[in-house]
Amino acid sequence: MTDQQNRDPRLEEDFYRRADSFIELANGMSDAAERGRVGGSLMFASTRFNTWVSASGFRSGEEMAAKRSETLAHFLEGYRQMLELNFDQYVQNFDAYMKPRG
Repeated sequence: MTDQQNRDPRLEEDFYRRADSFIELANGMSDAAERGRVGGSLMFASTRFNTWVSASGFRSGEEMAAKRSETLAHFLEGYRQMLELNFDQYVQNFDAYMKPRG
Protein backbone atom coordinates (compact mmCIF):
# COMPACT_ATOMS: atom_id res chain seq x y z
CA MET A 1 0.00 0.00 0.00
CA THR A 2 1.26 3.45 -0.81
CA ASP A 3 -0.09 6.61 0.72
CA GLN A 4 -0.23 9.81 -1.34
CA GLN A 5 0.12 11.99 1.78
CA ASN A 6 3.36 10.35 2.87
CA ARG A 7 5.17 10.61 -0.45
CA ASP A 8 8.42 12.53 -0.55
CA PRO A 9 7.85 15.50 -2.87
CA ARG A 10 11.54 15.44 -3.84
CA LEU A 11 11.01 12.19 -5.74
CA GLU A 12 9.47 12.26 -9.18
CA GLU A 13 6.00 10.83 -9.68
CA ASP A 14 7.39 8.15 -12.02
CA PHE A 15 9.37 6.79 -9.05
CA TYR A 16 6.11 6.11 -7.21
CA ARG A 17 4.34 4.77 -10.31
CA ARG A 18 7.11 2.20 -10.76
CA ALA A 19 7.05 1.28 -7.06
CA ASP A 20 3.26 0.96 -7.12
CA SER A 21 3.52 -1.36 -10.13
CA PHE A 22 5.91 -3.66 -8.25
CA ILE A 23 3.69 -3.58 -5.16
CA GLU A 24 0.62 -4.40 -7.25
CA LEU A 25 2.44 -7.33 -8.84
CA ALA A 26 3.56 -8.61 -5.42
CA ASN A 27 0.05 -8.19 -4.01
CA GLY A 28 -1.28 -10.25 -6.90
CA MET A 29 1.10 -13.06 -5.95
CA SER A 30 0.28 -12.94 -2.24
CA ASP A 31 -2.15 -14.77 -0.12
CA ALA A 32 -2.15 -14.71 3.68
CA ALA A 33 0.15 -17.73 3.98
CA GLU A 34 2.66 -16.72 1.31
CA ARG A 35 3.28 -12.97 1.84
CA GLY A 36 6.67 -13.56 3.42
CA ARG A 37 7.79 -15.71 0.51
CA VAL A 38 6.61 -13.11 -2.00
CA GLY A 39 8.44 -10.41 -0.04
CA GLY A 40 11.59 -12.53 -0.05
CA SER A 41 11.35 -13.01 -3.80
CA LEU A 42 10.81 -9.29 -4.30
CA MET A 43 13.83 -8.47 -2.13
CA PHE A 44 15.97 -10.97 -4.05
CA ALA A 45 14.81 -9.51 -7.37
CA SER A 46 15.67 -6.01 -6.16
CA THR A 47 19.14 -7.05 -5.07
CA ARG A 48 19.73 -8.94 -8.30
CA PHE A 49 18.62 -6.00 -10.43
CA ASN A 50 20.63 -3.47 -8.41
CA THR A 51 23.71 -5.68 -8.66
CA TRP A 52 23.26 -5.72 -12.43
CA VAL A 53 22.84 -1.93 -12.48
CA SER A 54 26.05 -1.61 -10.47
CA ALA A 55 27.94 -4.11 -12.63
CA SER A 56 26.97 -2.23 -15.78
CA GLY A 57 28.98 0.75 -14.51
CA PHE A 58 32.26 -1.19 -14.27
CA ARG A 59 34.70 -2.40 -16.91
CA SER A 60 35.79 -5.55 -15.06
CA GLY A 61 35.09 -7.82 -12.13
CA GLU A 62 38.26 -6.57 -10.51
CA GLU A 63 37.10 -2.96 -10.74
CA MET A 64 33.72 -3.97 -9.33
CA ALA A 65 35.37 -5.91 -6.49
CA ALA A 66 37.44 -2.85 -5.57
CA LYS A 67 34.20 -0.88 -5.02
CA ARG A 68 32.34 -3.68 -3.22
CA SER A 69 32.23 -2.12 0.25
CA GLU A 70 31.30 1.32 -1.05
CA THR A 71 28.57 -0.08 -3.33
CA LEU A 72 27.08 -2.32 -0.64
CA ALA A 73 27.09 0.55 1.86
CA HIS A 74 25.22 2.73 -0.65
CA PHE A 75 22.45 0.17 -1.20
CA LEU A 76 22.22 -0.88 2.45
CA GLU A 77 21.84 2.73 3.59
CA GLY A 78 19.19 3.41 0.95
CA TYR A 79 17.25 0.28 1.95
CA ARG A 80 17.52 1.17 5.64
CA GLN A 81 16.19 4.69 5.03
CA MET A 82 13.28 3.46 2.92
CA LEU A 83 12.43 0.69 5.39
CA GLU A 84 12.50 3.10 8.34
CA LEU A 85 10.27 5.60 6.48
CA ASN A 86 7.71 2.95 5.53
CA PHE A 87 7.81 1.27 8.93
CA ASP A 88 7.20 4.59 10.69
CA GLN A 89 4.33 5.40 8.33
CA TYR A 90 2.69 2.07 9.13
CA VAL A 91 3.13 2.66 12.86
CA GLN A 92 1.53 6.11 12.55
CA ASN A 93 -1.28 4.94 10.25
CA PHE A 94 -1.73 1.37 11.45
CA ASP A 95 -5.52 1.46 11.80
CA ALA A 96 -6.04 3.08 8.41
CA TYR A 97 -3.60 0.74 6.64
CA MET A 98 -4.36 -2.57 8.36
CA LYS A 99 -7.94 -2.59 9.61
CA PRO A 100 -10.56 -3.92 7.21
CA ARG A 101 -12.78 -1.30 5.69
CA GLY A 102 -16.41 -1.79 5.62
